[in-house]
Amino acid sequence: MTKSFVVKGNILYCEEMGKIKTEPNGYIVCIDGISKGVFSDIPEEYKDLELYDYTDKLIIPGLIDLHIHAPQFHQRGTGMDMELLDWLNKRTFKQESQFEDLEFADKAYTIFVDAMKKSATTRASMFATRHRPATLLLMEKLEESGLFSYVGKLNMDRHCPDYLCETPEESVSETIRWVKECGKFERTKPIITPRFIPSCTDETMMNLGKIAREYNVPAQSHVSENLSEIKWVSELCPNSRFYGDAYNNFGLFGGDVKTIMAHCVWSCDEELEMMKNQGVFIAHSPQSNTNVSSGIAPIRRYIDMGLKVGLASDVAGGSSESIMRAMVDAVQVSKLRWRLVDQALPCLTIPEVFYMATKGGGEFFGKVGSFEQGYEFDAVVLDDSLIPCPIEMSLEDRLERMIYISDDRHIKAKFVFGEKLI
Repeated sequence: MTKSFVVKGNILYCEEMGKIKTEPNGYIVCIDGISKGVFSDIPEEYKDLELYDYTDKLIIPGLIDLHIHAPQFHQRGTGMDMELLDWLNKRTFKQESQFEDLEFADKAYTIFVDAMKKSATTRASMFATRHRPATLLLMEKLEESGLFSYVGKLNMDRHCPDYLCETPEESVSETIRWVKECGKFERTKPIITPRFIPSCTDETMMNLGKIAREYNVPAQSHVSENLSEIKWVSELCPNSRFYGDAYNNFGLFGGDVKTIMAHCVWSCDEELEMMKNQGVFIAHSPQSNTNVSSGIAPIRRYIDMGLKVGLASDVAGGSSESIMRAMVDAVQVSKLRWRLVDQALPCLTIPEVFYMATKGGGEFFGKVGSFEQGYEFDAVVLDDSLIPCPIEMSLEDRLERMIYISDDRHIKAKFVFGEKLI
C-alpha cells in the first residue's frame, strides 16, 4: 500500500540526458506514491508527515531493467564460450523446457524474484517461457514482491526443439487465455513476446499483432543482435527490407503498440529511423552482447539521434541482474568501441548511463525514473559508509564509485510506488 511521507538524504537524479541534479541532505515528498518534488527544506504543509531520515546516505531513483529472461536466472555464467544461436540451441532451450514442471518453476522463480527484490531494480520487463501456467506463477510471485513489471509468455512455433514448439493455433489460443488471466494483477502486466523472428511463423506474428492491439498490450522482442541471426532473418523474410521491418509488417514495432527491442547492435540506418519515428525503446545489454560475441552497439549514435534508450541485464546472456553493473559495462564497451572502431563517437559517461538506467528506461512505464514532481516514487537508498575513504568526495563522485563497485549489499532501503520494500 502506498503511503505519504518525506525522505531525507543526499538526493541524485536526472531531469535530462547527461545531467545529474543533486540536493545535499535534501528532502523528497511522497504523497500517495507520487513525488511532490525535491526540496532543501520540508515545505510547511508537509512537516507533519512521517520522515525517513537517511542523512548522508545516497538516494537515487529505482533502476529499470528493460530486458531480462526470468527462467534463465539459474543458468547465469554458463555456456558463455558460445555465440548466440549455439548458446540457445545447446543450453537455453533445454533449460527453459524444465518450466513445464510447475514444481521446478516454483523453485526457480522463487530464487529469481527474491534476487530481484534485493537488487536496486524496481521495475523490469521480463521474458518467461512459452508455458502459460509457469508464466502466471512468475507473475503471482512478482505481484507479491511489490515490484512493478511486464512479463511475457514466449511464443515459439518454428525453428526450436519439439519440446518447446507450439502450433500456431496453440500459440494464439494460449496467449489470449493468458492475457485475459492477467487481469487480476495490479503491478504485473502482460507484454506480447515473440522470442524473435526466426522462432515465429508469419501466421503467429500476425495473430500476436492483432492481440496486442485488441487488448492494448505492449510488445517486446530481440532485433539485430548478432550477424548470423540477421542473415538468417533476411533468408526467412525476403520481402522485409531489414530485420525490424519484419516486426513492423505485423504491427509489432512501435507506433500503436508500445515496444521494447533488445540489443540493436547492428541496426541499419532505415531500422534506426523507423525506431525513432515509431517510438521503439532500445534495451541496451552490453554484458550480454559481450558474452555471446554479438558486438558493441553504437549507443552514442542512438542518443544523438534522439532514440529512446534504456539499459538491460539480459540475464542469462548477461551474468548479473545488477543494472549498476550494466551502467559500468555500457561505459566500458563504449570506450573499447571508441578506441578500436570509431573515434568519431565519444564514449558514454556515467551521467548518461545513469539517465538511461532511470528516467530513460523508466519512460516505458510512464512517469517513472526521476524525483520530479508528478513522477511515481521509486527510490533506492545507498549506504557508502562501509567503504572507508580518507578524503571528502562530491556526491557525484560517491555515486560513480557506488556504480562501479556495483554491490547490492550497500542498499539500505528500497521504495516502489511509495511502498517500502526493504
